[in-house]
Amino acid sequence: MTFTQPTPAPWTPPRGNDVEVVEVGHYWDAVRAPKAIGERTLELLGKQGGAAIADYCTMYWLISPGSAHYWQSIRQVQVLTTTTAELTFMGMPPGHWRSGPGLHWRIPVGPNRYLTDTERLRQALLLAAVVEFSSDEEADR
Repeated sequence: MTFTQPTPAPWTPPRGNDVEVVEVGHYWDAVRAPKAIGERTLELLGKQGGAAIADYCTMYWLISPGSAHYWQSIRQVQVLTTTTAELTFMGMPPGHWRSGPGLHWRIPVGPNRYLTDTERLRQALLLAAVVEFSSDEEADR
C-alpha cells in the first residue's frame, strides 16, 4: 500500500516570546514520545529527520496531517491528530526557543527540515522503543 502524503498548509513557528496554541491536523499532526525513546529516535533519524520539539521529559515530531492513521500502536508513543469527534491543540514554542528544560525546539524548523517522513519516523520509533524497553527489562532482572 502506498500512501501519498498531502502537502500541509504553510506554517511557521511563533516569532514573539509566547507559546502559540495551534490546532493539530490543519498544518501537521504530531507524534509524542518519552524523552528516552525520543533521543534514541533522533539518533536513528540523523539528518533525515524533521523538526523536533522537547518539553522536559517528552519529545514531539511534526508529520503530514493524516499520514499516521494506519499506524499500529507503539508502546508509550501517541499520534496527535484531529478527528471528527474531538479537536487536539498543541503549544508551539517560538522559533528562537532552542534550549530547555521546558518547551523548546530540540531540532528547529529550517530549510528542508520541517515535517518528518512518517514511515521513517515510525521505523525509528519502533526500533528505539524495542531497545529502550529491552534495556528496562534487563535492569529489572
